[in-house]
Amino acid sequence: MPDNFAAVIGAGPAGLMAAERLAAAGQRVEVFDAMPSVGRKFLLAGKGGLNLTHAEPFERFVARYGVRADWFEPRLRAFGADELRAWAQGLGVATFVGSSGRVFPAEMKAAPLLRAWLHRLRAAGAVFHMRHRWSGWREDGALLFETPAGTRALQPAATVLALGGASWPRLGSDGAWWPWLAARGVELAPLQPANCGFDVVWSEFLRSRHAGEPLKSVAISFGGERRPGEFVLTETGVEGSLVYAFAAALRDTIAREGRAVFELDLLPARPLDWVQRELAHPRGSRSLATHLKTRLNLGGVKTALLWELVPKDDQHDASKLAAAIKALPVTLTAARPIAEAISSAGGVRLEALDEALMLRALPGVFVAGEMLDWEAPTGGYLLTGCFTTGRVAGEGAARWLGRN
Repeated sequence: MPDNFAAVIGAGPAGLMAAERLAAAGQRVEVFDAMPSVGRKFLLAGKGGLNLTHAEPFERFVARYGVRADWFEPRLRAFGADELRAWAQGLGVATFVGSSGRVFPAEMKAAPLLRAWLHRLRAAGAVFHMRHRWSGWREDGALLFETPAGTRALQPAATVLALGGASWPRLGSDGAWWPWLAARGVELAPLQPANCGFDVVWSEFLRSRHAGEPLKSVAISFGGERRPGEFVLTETGVEGSLVYAFAAALRDTIAREGRAVFELDLLPARPLDWVQRELAHPRGSRSLATHLKTRLNLGGVKTALLWELVPKDDQHDASKLAAAIKALPVTLTAARPIAEAISSAGGVRLEALDEALMLRALPGVFVAGEMLDWEAPTGGYLLTGCFTTGRVAGEGAARWLGRN
């Protein structure tokens, strides 16, 4: 006989939100995690400033979920950016909207919010079991955990799985759950890197001189979409928030065609005809690099990219150089490995779940967070999606317990 409690496996944002909703419904809830402490990845994400959500209009916000936007739309209407900010306020954590529209806690960090949240969860009766690594199911359906004291078997009345995808495995999201769900007939999509960097074949000169430098105030165009922002040139290629915004489309194009080429605008605030006029201005005895710096305020890593990617003859043709400054083709050859990615795509197909996020193949087992087959860019969208799906799964599990 199952024990009369709900097990939440995974103590990240999705799992903790599921536990909160279960406890709020008066259910006994126990949270299990392989790590020694709660919210390891959540704390790391908030180290430089926790980007909790985004304040842009709802329609644009929902569109960030790409092919899953229609699926997310009703769920985000029930618990989206505004509700998430109100929830944080309820924990005593005020938030503010940054200049880019991103929403942060007033103290910027994740730790104060997590401390207040854990205090409230424990006060509501949630019990935490750390260093409990889930290792699948026993033949009779019991959950198996590897613990410092040995293997432990439990039979909860309901289970919420919120183990993350396969990015940042050292923090617990290692995708080890994949074969256990596959063996029980759960429909799965292959795990892939999301919000990831990409490989570019750079010269040794560019790698040694400019790796790690940011490209600020630029814009990328790809697949009919254009966005301003910034990213970083790395030893292996490119990474950063602006690249992540296009990551899904770039990754899928590489899978289909073997490469992807985006256009980089090095001077997005200036029109092409202005760049052409400035370049055509007589430069006398000055070098081309000095001319670019003087007339266009273009230098450093931006100029280095021009020398790297523009053929020698075109560098001295004002018209062709101007065109390159406004639309420099950058060829990507591969996505970086999933273990380096900010998040992962793929996982449990949404079609394998009912409206409450319960697995059709495994009644009483619910799934939330990055384990699900959806993806969103950084900027608050990824984290909001985890909170939202955790809430839906927790409420679904509570209703299941109430009926059974």
